[in-house]
Amino acid sequence: MKHLPNAMNWINGAWCDSANRTPSINPATGELIGSFADATLADAKRAVAAARDAFLHSPWRDDRSLRARALNVIADRFEDRAEELAQMLATENGKILPEARFEVFTVAPKLRYCSALALSQHGRALEVRPSAYSMALCQPIGVAGLIVPWNSPVVLLMRSLGPALAAGTTVVAKMPGQTAQVNALVAQILSEIAELPPGVVNIFSESGISGSAFLVESPDVPVISFTGSTRTGRAIAAAGASRLKRFGLELGGKTPMIVFNDADLATALPQLEKAITVFAGQFCMAGSRILAERGIADRLRQALGARLDQLRVGPASDPRSEMGPLIDRQSVARVDAMVEKALAEGAQPIVRGGIAREPALAAGAFYRPTLLEVSDANLAIVQEEVFGPVATFQVFEGEAEAIALANNSDFGLAASVWSRDVDRPLRVARELQVGAVWINDWAAIHDEFEEGGFKQSGIGRLNGLASLHDFQETKHIALRAGGLQ
Repeated sequence: MKHLPNAMNWINGAWCDSANRTPSINPATGELIGSFADATLADAKRAVAAARDAFLHSPWRDDRSLRARALNVIADRFEDRAEELAQMLATENGKILPEARFEVFTVAPKLRYCSALALSQHGRALEVRPSAYSMALCQPIGVAGLIVPWNSPVVLLMRSLGPALAAGTTVVAKMPGQTAQVNALVAQILSEIAELPPGVVNIFSESGISGSAFLVESPDVPVISFTGSTRTGRAIAAAGASRLKRFGLELGGKTPMIVFNDADLATALPQLEKAITVFAGQFCMAGSRILAERGIADRLRQALGARLDQLRVGPASDPRSEMGPLIDRQSVARVDAMVEKALAEGAQPIVRGGIAREPALAAGAFYRPTLLEVSDANLAIVQEEVFGPVATFQVFEGEAEAIALANNSDFGLAASVWSRDVDRPLRVARELQVGAVWINDWAAIHDEFEEGGFKQSGIGRLNGLASLHDFQETKHIALRAGGLQ
């Protein structure tokens, strides 16, 4: 029997095993690829204690030069191990290799940007009246708890870890059990960074919720950065309310892709396809609502349907694959149940993909892309996040109706507008109740600019200058000097 990877947790500068060992599964084949130390409540408590001790007694919180240097070294190491990480991510998470590589290669630039923030972020000083001086200092808040999802575990960890470290906090990261082998490889890279004092970064994987719950409830963890579903985000916020915790929450989305009559379809179609199928639709910014103006609707319906129908679904090990599996078979059943419910409620199939049943794919968690035409914008398939390669198609008449349909959602994470008009896209963008609008593009995310949601899509911002805010407190120091009174 071949050796199976034995993933462990990284706590207080040491590897920690657990009596609870859980299998790691390849979602494309259902095969066992290893096992991992499934963290317990005791592990989470040790991690928080280590992070608190490092915050109080190491130079980390006060030495911004150390923080900047460490972030740059981490970036270098992730570049060195990028292909290894991408291969493991494709195996355990199911992403096709181009998507896995894209995720991993976004890490180093993000960390280097955070390194620059560590050196350039500053407070203010003012002589408010003669001989009376005031300073506003930004100081790290303490221990940051990061709760990371399985759909993009590498970059979504780094999206919170980078600013948390730049701000001077110490960190406990709860990683998802579904990607424990990837998590352990990330922890291994971080374990080799000499510039990180023991306890500054602690990483554990768990399949349950006891560790996450402890991070949320602990008085020693004043800030939580969470990426995941709106339902879980609400529960986390409620649980931490008694401690008046600081929360950064990037939650669910239901991105409208608004296509006007004057859109360039040749440019739009590949992006619309990717918006539905990238990461097998397991993406909070998935373009799951196609809104087509009447004059372009027939051409768009036919062309997009044909692209989705012809998409090659398969494992990452096959270089011809254009979309990989969902994370597990339970997700396949859940997504298919949502589609069946929508069809029963009157949605019409443009492309009815569904569960892949051919022998080569049957052992995996594959679900073919599905496009459903709807006339009722209040159907559950339109209003609820699917987290799979399923999109709805709805026809609108004119700009006002497009805006109304796009805003008819509890979510407000992102939107996309397609038009060759000079003025319309910016005019529409201002009216959309979302945190990001892409014009003639989709998922254009830049480290220098903030990312986050309106309404039920979250609280706070990651990326950009605002990314440090969740991890810092502002302190006012007033000084009366000698001399004039």
